[in-house]
Amino acid sequence: MKATFCETPWETKRLAMLFYENKVKNSDFSEQTALQFRFGEIVAKNQFALSPELISTYSKYTVVQTDDLMLNGLNLNYDFITQRVARVIVPGIITSAYISLRPRDGVNSCYYCYLLKALDNRKIFNGMGTGIRLTLSYNELRNMELPVPPREEQDQIVRYLDWQVSKTNKLISALKKQIALLKDRKQSVVNEAVTKGLAHDVPMKYSGVEWIGDIPAHWHIVKLRSLLKAVSVKNHPELQLLSVVREQGVIVRDVEDSESNHNFIPDDLSNYKVVRAGQFAMNKMKAWQGSYGISQFDGIVSPAYFIFDVSFENSEYFHYAIRSKVYVNFFAQASDGIRVGQWDLNMHKMKEIPFIVPPADEQAEIVAYIPQAFAEIERAIDAIEREIVLLKEYRTKLISDVATGQVDVRGVEVPDFEFVSDEADEASDEENPETDDSEEEEV
Repeated sequence: MKATFCETPWETKRLAMLFYENKVKNSDFSEQTALQFRFGEIVAKNQFALSPELISTYSKYTVVQTDDLMLNGLNLNYDFITQRVARVIVPGIITSAYISLRPRDGVNSCYYCYLLKALDNRKIFNGMGTGIRLTLSYNELRNMELPVPPREEQDQIVRYLDWQVSKTNKLISALKKQIALLKDRKQSVVNEAVTKGLAHDVPMKYSGVEWIGDIPAHWHIVKLRSLLKAVSVKNHPELQLLSVVREQGVIVRDVEDSESNHNFIPDDLSNYKVVRAGQFAMNKMKAWQGSYGISQFDGIVSPAYFIFDVSFENSEYFHYAIRSKVYVNFFAQASDGIRVGQWDLNMHKMKEIPFIVPPADEQAEIVAYIPQAFAEIERAIDAIEREIVLLKEYRTKLISDVATGQVDVRGVEVPDFEFVSDEADEASDEENPETDDSEEEEV
């Protein structure tokens, strides 16, 4: 690797002179804190009961310690949004599929984490590796030449970048909070429309549900069981793959995007369920989060999903209403389970959920009103998202320029500051197909 340095000469050394490969296995099961690579950070996995299978798996994991650097050298022909490098903060164990680099004496691991992240952003690792899936090994990394600033300069670079990156992360965090508030405003628009209507001078009556309160007196309530009929049609693997996600409902799954399409897709799709346009599809494990909606597409989804025919004339109104926060609360109450994030929707409880039905003309008015109310909010969100993109680009360039010596920060006085880490983007809630045929309840 060629690097540009500032006026003070920097040495270059092979990576093997700075880091050796850590291959310590958890064979005696002395460590039980399982870690994972997540959005360019090493974070703890959810803790589960230690079954014999899990113990066997964890015994093969690599034991890592604070300041080890991890490099995801898998599938180097894919981008992974340049998040291949991370530093271990808390000791634990992690899959041996990743390369674990342990710093030698005198090496500032934080500096090299910044440097390798900068190289990652330049896509230095893409296309390296061997095999069909282009997998990188330590033996291929060991001869990579890296800059070696004097140790005091490494320390100063880390202090400076921690300071500047923290300031940028604070700004990004504040902007993300603004977006969250605007998205809450969108939810409020829908909630108000589907529970109170658009007119503010009509007589009201108690809905019978505490968190809904009063509804227009001329509206009525039915149970979902009267609107939904479970269907299960399979053996159409020729149809396109669909997903059900929290933000959008039913979407077409991009099977060519290996970077974001991280979930397992079996070779045999004959057991997948057919969804037709106009049908209601639910990810039953994530219904409590709002992962459901009326489909606009024909396709197939995981066999673990619920699919329904809908007996409701205005399907667009039904889609808006059922995906509102009001009904997400109902589905949360109708979901059971002890594993966080994987609560299973109970069909018998679900069919008792009340659905508020306005007259047909008011349904049409609400359907016309909501997109208009959304438009201004979405323009504000788009503007903020553009600001975030620019800030992230600035942060990336700053790290690259400073870590490679193109910007000299030796004389910069770094004040006391609170370190703020980058808030990882919310994980995709795209489907995680079940591989078994769970017994399905019928409405």
